[in-house]
Amino acid sequence: MLTRYHAHHNIPPNQCTATLVQTVDAPLPLVWSMVRCFSKPQTYKLFITSCTIREGDGGTGSVREIKVQSDLPATRSTERLDFLDDDMRVMKFSIICGDHRLVNYQSRVSVHEEEGGKTVVMESYVVDIPPGNTKKERCWFTSSIIGWNLNTLAAVATKSCIASN
Repeated sequence: MLTRYHAHHNIPPNQCTATLVQTVDAPLPLVWSMVRCFSKPQTYKLFITSCTIREGDGGTGSVREIKVQSDLPATRSTERLDFLDDDMRVMKFSIICGDHRLVNYQSRVSVHEEEGGKTVVMESYVVDIPPGNTKKERCWFTSSIIGWNLNTLAAVATKSCIASN
């Protein structure tokens, strides 16, 4: 799984990359339905207050504009869905502009079934290291946000699964 979807090759010195893994105590179809919904990232990305599709129908090539909570060092981000494969349960998206410091950000997310009805979500990214930051600082900041999102995804999916039973 890791090398197939999340191997980032030839990373220049001005970028950092990491892969985060989250186990979710919910069935794969439920988790994938939440992850793949490009038009509603706020379902589990709680720092997002709204999302508007600007181009496309929510599938590959679509562009969304998200508004971010005011207590973060940004207010908006424009993102493009670069790839979506429902059979392999993989998506890739890029941040194409915004008032933040996530320049040249690209994310890959894959969802996998684990024994016992659990699901594994993997998210990897590549992002520029902005002037004034070290590689370690940029990776810590970006990984912290993704980790928070993945933890929230696990909580929301598990709660939804329990509520439906």
